[in-house]
Amino acid sequence: MSNDPSARRVRADATRNRVQILEAAARAFEEEGLNVSMDSIAKQAGVGPGTLYRHFPTRDALLAALLLEEHYAGLLETRTRIAAQEPDAGRALDAWIGALGRWMNAYDGLPEPLRLAWTRPDSVLGPACQTLIEATDGFLGAAQRAGKARSSLNGRDLFLGALAIAWAGGASKAGSDTQTALHDVMRSGWAVG
Repeated sequence: MSNDPSARRVRADATRNRVQILEAAARAFEEEGLNVSMDSIAKQAGVGPGTLYRHFPTRDALLAALLLEEHYAGLLETRTRIAAQEPDAGRALDAWIGALGRWMNAYDGLPEPLRLAWTRPDSVLGPACQTLIEATDGFLGAAQRAGKARSSLNGRDLFLGALAIAWAGGASKAGSDTQTALHDVMRSGWAVG
């Protein structure tokens, strides 16, 4: 381990810059959607574009860090809470699909990079999506065993269905009821009875 004070200062500066970039990106994505320029994010963070790109070489890398650090942990906590508090497997699955949809709309335009994660095996968003598919499989499997969900479905089907609803609801000019209506349609597709 180095005792060089300049090495510690550089690490502290790098950590501070990373935090500033993530905070600025979260604000920018919330206010302007995912189409905000990376240069604008760097400017809002008070760093140069080179610093931004050293920490996050692509928009997807920045987005993945935000989703995993800011939103993903909350979604996993929601998964644990639903599993612990909802004894009815069908209602638990429905609550989980709703939570997925809210996560998928954390930022305007987010469903598109999540969709692209399926077409690009090297996507930094792919591992998070795979973990969520596995969680969806868990809820779905419980609902299937309880006779509450169709046996012909899998977690990937429901994840992609939730993604389609998130995209349509985010892209829709029809009003805020769109996602609720589409969620109801999806429920009638997976529910038994």
